[in-house]
Amino acid sequence: MSPRLLLVVLLAACYQPSRLVDPSQFAPPATPGIDAPDPSHPGTFVVRRLFYGSGTDRRRVEYRDSVTLKTGVVNATPFIRGADPKLLKERWKYWGFDAKRLPVNGRVWYPDGPGPFPLVLIVHGNHNMRQYSDPGYAYLGELLASRGYIVASVDENFLNGNLRTENDARGWMLLQHLVAWRRFNADATSPLFGKVDLARIALMGHSRGGEAIAVAAAFNRLARYPDDARVRFDFNFDIRTLVAIAPVDGQYRPADQGTPLSDLNYLVLHGAHDSDVSTFMGQRQFQRVHFTRPGPWRKSAVYIYRANHGQFNTVWGSSDVGPELGVLLQKRNLLTGDEQRQAGKVFISAFLDLTLRDARAYEPLFRDARRGGSWLPRTIYLTRYEDPDTRRLATFEEDVDVTTGTMPGVRLDGSHLAAWRELGLTMRSRGGAAFENHVARIGWVKPRGVEPPARYEARWDDSVAATLSLDGRSALVFEVEAERDKPKPLAPSDTAPAAGPMPRPPRLAWLPRWRHGGADSTASRSAAKDTTAKPKAGKDSVVALDFRVELETSDGVTASVALADLAPLPPPLTIRLYKWGVSERRFGAASRDYDQVLTRYAIPLGDLERRVSGFKAAQVRAVRFVFDRTEAGTVLLDGIGFER
Repeated sequence: MSPRLLLVVLLAACYQPSRLVDPSQFAPPATPGIDAPDPSHPGTFVVRRLFYGSGTDRRRVEYRDSVTLKTGVVNATPFIRGADPKLLKERWKYWGFDAKRLPVNGRVWYPDGPGPFPLVLIVHGNHNMRQYSDPGYAYLGELLASRGYIVASVDENFLNGNLRTENDARGWMLLQHLVAWRRFNADATSPLFGKVDLARIALMGHSRGGEAIAVAAAFNRLARYPDDARVRFDFNFDIRTLVAIAPVDGQYRPADQGTPLSDLNYLVLHGAHDSDVSTFMGQRQFQRVHFTRPGPWRKSAVYIYRANHGQFNTVWGSSDVGPELGVLLQKRNLLTGDEQRQAGKVFISAFLDLTLRDARAYEPLFRDARRGGSWLPRTIYLTRYEDPDTRRLATFEEDVDVTTGTMPGVRLDGSHLAAWRELGLTMRSRGGAAFENHVARIGWVKPRGVEPPARYEARWDDSVAATLSLDGRSALVFEVEAERDKPKPLAPSDTAPAAGPMPRPPRLAWLPRWRHGGADSTASRSAAKDTTAKPKAGKDSVVALDFRVELETSDGVTASVALADLAPLPPPLTIRLYKWGVSERRFGAASRDYDQVLTRYAIPLGDLERRVSGFKAAQVRAVRFVFDRTEAGTVLLDGIGFER
């Protein structure tokens, strides 16, 4: 055997195991779950294409020779600060312009029709500035234009490379493009004259572009630049929807705080096997989207197992960390590029239809991604969702008192627990930085003998119930994540009963097993049969944790639903980015081999009313998590509340 071949064999033998979680139990079934057309299928419009820009671009032929609509230049000097002067000089020499003369360039796909059509701007993130990123979203431009959207992929390649803290410039540039689009729509000589619906605008961004769209949405409503109030703003566009793809967060912090957003639609997608933005940073911006008034607003977060960073852009590909380090990546763990882009097309197209066209048939996809099983590649999806009608009993953000809920008058209690505390979620990389999201950490060990099982509950009185106004259209919602920790057995001093009487034995809700296209909830099985999951032997073996969720009314009627009958709870989604352990330790995330990502569950109260005699949604006064179906485990709970 030659030395070279021997080296190859030895390296292959040293590959670290992929540690992929088997999707067979947790991936959505490949059966129809939503009564609506596949949103990734092309629409009926013929697609037209054009370029707009300066017409003088030295490096980009399409923005020099193929421009249909000419634009001016803009001065971004206030937003580009702190860069090395020598590097800046080299940059502007390459491009042939400087920060005072940035071009407004874009490639457009639009429907052949009278319109008006919603406008979608897509902006790339940071990459090699000589490897142009804006063509990499043509697959989205073609799809969305065929479905009745005007789409522009924005050129910001001149901000790529070695610049830092420039995401405010990226966001401000997006608003300059909207200024140009306002002119295109008003110009009678433009092929886009009157075709643009400026009351329905969406911004979409990838990586640094994913943060830039949030910055743009914030600047859009401000009168002055937060970091230098001498710079005035006057934009006020009707930006309704943001779609962030694997965004960074905190690269720009207006007035030294996270970018706040309110009263708009927000979707964030992230791949678990992203080796560039190697933690779900977009969860922080998701937390900072608030609804201050009633309206058609929604926010959703989707975590896609085995998706990476670059394959959402056809130019970037699968080497998230560049060609030099890319050879070290364990790419066999990934979805194919076509599979990953298929997932992107499904979620992005459906969210735009939902939020810009009020196509409510797609809403279940964002409440629970499993409903899109017949459209999506076979992998694991974790989803979060909220709208202005969601009323949270407990978000764990308000104080350090573990016995009080977020809504005044809600009391939290627990008994026979092996772990109970509130804490902040942390990122798997970047030194375990905070996700700005607090949760309850609950652990249990199933008792031996006659002791009652561990439980954790939220309880409220009639005054809170009047605020909630529950009825058969309401659903209990909560978010949960399984942790790997095995709690210690309870000491005798920990087994004292909680204050007040123990609840009556529950009346089990015999609901039909969950089906795609059916109800979101299912029933627990008979309590007479021991359904406790026993831990398996082996260091890396995993048991899907299970527990019951009980709802109790003011007159003591209790209905119970098993979590596993709603949907199995995935274990921590273990991530291996590199082929060899030494590379993982050197370049990968050091703090944990999985990200802390919650997933949403819902139990419609109307289903319980139909199946449990005497159960009335309006009389619900407590929700209880009862840990009697798995021998031992630890979960993170968040967002306990109700929605319509």
